Amino acid sequence: MIPVVVLAIFILGINFTIWGMAGIARAVEQRLGPPRVLNYGERSREVSLPEVAVLMAAHNEEVVIADSLAAITELVPADQVYVVSDGSTDRTVELAQQAGVHVTQTPVNVGKAGALLEGIRHFALQRFHAVLLLDADTRLDPGYFDAALPEFDDPEVVAVAGCAVTDWRSSRRGLAALLLTAHRSRIYALLQRLLKFGQTWWRTNATYIVPGFASLYRGEVLPHLDINPPGLVIEDFNMTFEVYRRRLGKVGFSLAARAVTQDPDNWRDYVRQTRRWALGFWQTARRFRPRPDLFTAMLLGYIAELVFASILMVLLPMVVLLLALPAVFPALGVAPGFGEAYHAVADYVSLGTIGLGVLLPDVVLTLAIAIVERRWRYLLAMPFYLPLRILDAAIGLFAIWLAWRARSTGRWQSPTRRPAEDDAMVMAD
Repeated sequence: MIPVVVLAIFILGINFTIWGMAGIARAVEQRLGPPRVLNYGERSREVSLPEVAVLMAAHNEEVVIADSLAAITELVPADQVYVVSDGSTDRTVELAQQAGVHVTQTPVNVGKAGALLEGIRHFALQRFHAVLLLDADTRLDPGYFDAALPEFDDPEVVAVAGCAVTDWRSSRRGLAALLLTAHRSRIYALLQRLLKFGQTWWRTNATYIVPGFASLYRGEVLPHLDINPPGLVIEDFNMTFEVYRRRLGKVGFSLAARAVTQDPDNWRDYVRQTRRWALGFWQTARRFRPRPDLFTAMLLGYIAELVFASILMVLLPMVVLLLALPAVFPALGVAPGFGEAYHAVADYVSLGTIGLGVLLPDVVLTLAIAIVERRWRYLLAMPFYLPLRILDAAIGLFAIWLAWRARSTGRWQSPTRRPAEDDAMVMAD
């Protein structure tokens, strides 16, 4: 019989355990060490706000771009904000021009990576000390730069990952919207607190993703990144891999560098975006050439565990059904074929083991996140997190096949956008 603890580790992840411990060590070091100075007026910064450019690639974003530009220009002068319209056919260009920012456009849809590359070249953004890559649906917390820019005080840090916060208030009403929003928000909370925080500790720096929704790069490293190689559907995995593969430096991350972003609130958009993200990861992993370093070790360990845990998750409903049916229909336990399969599985796992090793840890993590973030709506969707994780696992496994069968153009279509709510209300929610 598989021990409950072993099953829990396989489902939750050895990586969560290792990097979670690194995160605890990082938190202890920050607590016991000298306090960090976050106010620009108290001492000079390696990178200050007047030295930051904001680059936004936008494809048909008329629903959200005006609000997003209004929000960012409250924090950064409009003269430091640059928009590349990626073959938009709506009012994206017009609204960006009305916001008073710099605007250029591509004649056709070249994809987000291509649009970012065009913006960097057209506006010569490498001259800035740092460039913020900002999605058109994303709004920064007022304290974002106070938290993110000090990460550059470490001269080895060349990129700073933003901390994703789901925009709950713009989500539609209804069960599907609640489930998908709560699930994605919960994933952000777990990955960022239990994985990324430890992975970006300066002593053990190796993370597989600097998300492209609201992240900073030193301007001087941008010319050294192959931002738009052929065949990739998204750019942020590739840019992160490039940082480590070319040994350009480290990645910084602060949980206080918060940015609110819209996540899918309907099944069609959710499946498409999840498949796109998974495909982008596997395409980038396929392109990457391993080296004898910590990043490669982290990546290979993550991939091995991701595949194994995904297979277990996809098989879980069949295992539960196989174990549960004989309890309702005892004759099945001795039926030819089914009986043999039942006993073969029951020798290694039981419904009780699954309950304690899979369901209970999931419930405990949900309760912890609900308490830490003071968001009790997480509890309403609790019965559905496991089925959604199974869906994610199935999509991820299918994306492996796609990554070796299909090449992507990078052209994109954002999930359905919703008009933004008031920033102060969203941040306080």
